Amino acid sequence: MKVQVFDEPNLLFAHQQQLQDPHDGLSFFGPVGAAEVTHPHAITWSVVGPQRTIDLFLKFVKVLEMPVLPPEGQNSMIWPAYPGFEAAFHSKLANSPLHAYTVDDADLLQASRHNDPNVRVGSVVDLYLSQIQRIDKQDERPSVLICLAPDFIDDNCRPMSRVKDGHGERISRSEKQLRQSGQGDFFSEYEPDHYDYCPDYRRQLKARAMTHGLPIQILLESTVSAFTPEEAKLLGKTPLSDRAWNIATAFYYKAGGKPWQLSSIRDGVCYVGLTFKRTSDNESSRSACCAAQMFLKDGDGIVFKGEEGRWYSPEDKQFHLSADAARSLLKGVLGSYNDQFGKPLTEIFLHCHSEIGEEELKGFSEACPPGARLVIIRVRQERYDFRLFREGTRPVLRGTFAKMDERTAYLWASGFKPRLAVYDGWETPAPLKISILHGEADIEQVAKDIYGLTKLNYNACRLGEANPVTIGFAGAIGDILVANPKAVARPQIKFYI
Repeated sequence: MKVQVFDEPNLLFAHQQQLQDPHDGLSFFGPVGAAEVTHPHAITWSVVGPQRTIDLFLKFVKVLEMPVLPPEGQNSMIWPAYPGFEAAFHSKLANSPLHAYTVDDADLLQASRHNDPNVRVGSVVDLYLSQIQRIDKQDERPSVLICLAPDFIDDNCRPMSRVKDGHGERISRSEKQLRQSGQGDFFSEYEPDHYDYCPDYRRQLKARAMTHGLPIQILLESTVSAFTPEEAKLLGKTPLSDRAWNIATAFYYKAGGKPWQLSSIRDGVCYVGLTFKRTSDNESSRSACCAAQMFLKDGDGIVFKGEEGRWYSPEDKQFHLSADAARSLLKGVLGSYNDQFGKPLTEIFLHCHSEIGEEELKGFSEACPPGARLVIIRVRQERYDFRLFREGTRPVLRGTFAKMDERTAYLWASGFKPRLAVYDGWETPAPLKISILHGEADIEQVAKDIYGLTKLNYNACRLGEANPVTIGFAGAIGDILVANPKAVARPQIKFYI
């Protein structure tokens, strides 16, 4: 076994400057897209939420405009100073909304307490959508739409949420499930439309709002109300400087800006991640839907929804497509790429969680354009398979690479980060197991590419994630697009994160 440590991948910023950490690059040089015609010189926004949360957010926007230092006594390497929005992104953030529409707090509270999870999530989303539709009818459209949610929404309207009544907590029961079992409530109102979407307010809101073409940033009330270190500690939030970095980066990206891009990935190469989602809660059901997300060197991403079919196997708990479905899925995402960019591709790296069968391989191969090389790679985090330990008190370094053979290796994308002099996790770092299932490629180069893809999450400003975006975004895209089959799919990644 050969073990080595990769250098932290460099990112590209304005003036072709390279640094490892996006905080440093944006502070010193600005975003890589500052000189491009797509760079948003002014970012407008609209906001929807209870009046109380809107007032807090207006105060938070003033924080985003100004520099924010880390709390006194905190490690400035872990929590770097935020220089202000214009200084970091060379773009002006509007200090007031284009539109501000309120959602009644009492109505939200009542809707979020319904016993049926589908009804309460659907009712909460209905309240927000009624105001979003008003924004969609206006002549002026915002760059970003901010949806502010009281924390009780997050408590009551997520998967496995429990709601409270006078008898204490109770497990939510779906009226649809009750009726199917013959136990429906005689006095309950049954609205079938509420069961066409997943019972998670974040995913459902983004899915249903996609038809309006407005990228959404959902923020909790506690996120925009903790201004002092004491308030942040009480509410379990990171320091204000860190939240300012993360929210500002997401705003800039969703408004059409490009914060940074990788400097090491080769031209003519694309990375495609496969996403599957079961469409039934029945354990024996084989029904599932699929989607694919593509990422390029410059950070651009494309999403394409595939077909629904009998793709899931309850026996081995894996997903497998037919040849036709595989061909249609990859051909669709490559066609979307051609429509938007039109540059020839020389290599297509397909990342997946499951094994790839002969039928799928046949379909994927036939979808590739002439002259393009297809390499299929299984990437999954192995929590119980293999671990490495270092002498002393520090865990394995981020970037550690263990080559098992020419087609199998382990990569630690999480671990001790020398740049920050800290490990920001909670347990012994688990590696990514990388297996080349089809095609010929250098396993070390494959791992380096995957390592680079851990730095393309524009929904936050971090040194790197534990998973590449091809795998890390799969859950978010699947939960929004695949788990909400009536959603109007948009090809841009910014609508899903």
